[in-house]
This record gives sequence, C-alpha cells and structure tokens, in this order.
Amino acid sequence: QVQLVESGGGLVQAGGSLRLSCAASGRTFSSYVCGWFRQAPGKEREFVAAINRSGSLTYYPDSVKGRFTISRDNAKNTVYLQMNSLKPEDTAVYYCAADLMRVERSPEKYDYWGQGTQVTVSS
Repeated sequence: QVQLVESGGGLVQAGGSLRLSCAASGRTFSSYVCGWFRQAPGKEREFVAAINRSGSLTYYPDSVKGRFTISRDNAKNTVYLQMNSLKPEDTAVYYCAADLMRVERSPEKYDYWGQGTQVTVSS
C-alpha cells in the first residue's frame, strides 16, 4: 500500500508556471505507475498525465501536451508535474494517483489517491 501527499498548488497568472509534487510513502514506490488527474467544480475527474514505473514513458491528453511534463524520482519517492503556459481552464483540484497495474488514463483504474491540491489560474 502507498500513501500520497500532493503539494505545490497555488494561484498563478495565465501564462505562468507551477510545479506540483506528490510524495509517496513506502519502500516500493518504483513498483507503482503514477498519474495526475484534475477536477474542476461541476466536472468529472480528468486525466492530465501518467508515467510508467521507470519514468521512461509518459502520456498526456492533447489539452496539456507540450505544456505539462510528468516526471518521477524513485530515489525520493516523488512524482512531479511541471505545468507551463497555464491557462484559466487549467484551474482545478489536481490529484496524484498510483497503481500497481499498467498505466491507464481512466481514474477508475487507480487504487491510491492523494488528497488533492488546488491550482487557480487567473486571467
């Protein structure tokens, strides 16, 4: 089992950048695939990025491709989401997720979740 704690959210102007971090407990973090999701008020949870166990493969939806970068440091039990060129429509609560199975884009496929961190992008 793994516990996840996100940090790094905040208020930023459009065009700005933020880096989210997700710290994981446990000694087997490298066994988990990880993902970032976001949820805006009144909307469903949305896939943002995912990364495989070694960090060699990453996945993004078109809405963030070229602006967001997911990475991980297994020695530090941490996964990151670098967000550049932020837009007001990126405003949401961002969640880190992990799972022992393969990388998926559907939030229902992930067993472990953090508590979320708010990202607000002003226009």
